[in-house]
Amino acid sequence: MSNAHGNDRRIDNIEFNVGDIARSKAFYGTVFGWTFTDYGPAYTEFNDGRLCGGFTTGEPVVPGGPLVILYADDLAATQQRLEAAGATICKPVFAFPGGRRFHFRDPDGYELAVWTAA
Repeated sequence: MSNAHGNDRRIDNIEFNVGDIARSKAFYGTVFGWTFTDYGPAYTEFNDGRLCGGFTTGEPVVPGGPLVILYADDLAATQQRLEAAGATICKPVFAFPGGRRFHFRDPDGYELAVWTAA
């Protein structure tokens, strides 16, 4: 099996649900020097120089931290492994520009996501 993306089974992205993307860009850009790429009015990608992530207004702001997103070359096999290990799928697979992903809860109740490229 080829590792086309090069990040199979690694944390690949962290997504923050925010109330105002412009405010978040100004804050993190000023304080940490992050750069940004906009993907429509409800999503912007940030790059801290090592790791990419995103700011989205697509979901409510919920205290408890950002969404950690892992990458998988084989999304279905990863979901099967997660379910076999006791994870709960809390958001079924859905498509977005660039790929597909699903969300799961680990045994402690933390929500994470797994994505794969289109």
